[in-house]
Amino acid sequence: MVDAAPSVRRRKRGDELRAAIHAAVLDELRENGFAALTMDAVAARARTGKATLYRYWPGKIELVVDAAQSAMSRTELPEDDGDLRGQLLAVLRQVADDLGGPTGLAVRHLIAELMRSPELLSTVGPLMADPALPPVLEVLRRAAVRGDIPVAALTPRVASVGPDLLRSHAVVNGTPIAEAVVVEIVDLVLLPLLRGYREAPGLTDRG
Repeated sequence: MVDAAPSVRRRKRGDELRAAIHAAVLDELRENGFAALTMDAVAARARTGKATLYRYWPGKIELVVDAAQSAMSRTELPEDDGDLRGQLLAVLRQVADDLGGPTGLAVRHLIAELMRSPELLSTVGPLMADPALPPVLEVLRRAAVRGDIPVAALTPRVASVGPDLLRSHAVVNGTPIAEAVVVEIVDLVLLPLLRGYREAPGLTDRG
């Protein structure tokens, strides 16, 4: 009987290759942290060449950002039931859950690195899209239509307050994020901010 020919490793391409590289990045971050992560280590774990990585990403910052973005969960928009508090809690709970997963680990490493090296913000900032921002803005729009909050509060900066506070908490305290933290951010920060919001004098339209 003739032995079967040894199997040949099939080369990953396209989306499959990118998924393998993203998974390798998240595994490296979990096991070794951001500082120790290298393009060589990611390439070896993903079973590809380092040249392949540099074909798509100029460096590890861009690679980590892309891996985090690809793994982020889609933040679902809650039903419009007229309850501003409940809808804010629903969105922020999703953010808290995401921060506790592999994607959250990558995001926490990036935030910690930015705190140590603020000059990286010009590189990372334009690459990072916040998946929580659109649903929070829509929740605020609904509330403004009902007259629950001033229309002036419908800005990305205001909408980013809750998610940003959760990310800061995750960096300092780790995860999982307790439900009490989410409730505290909504009840003690967001609702008072939104209901008493006024435009800064320098931003007011003086006509």
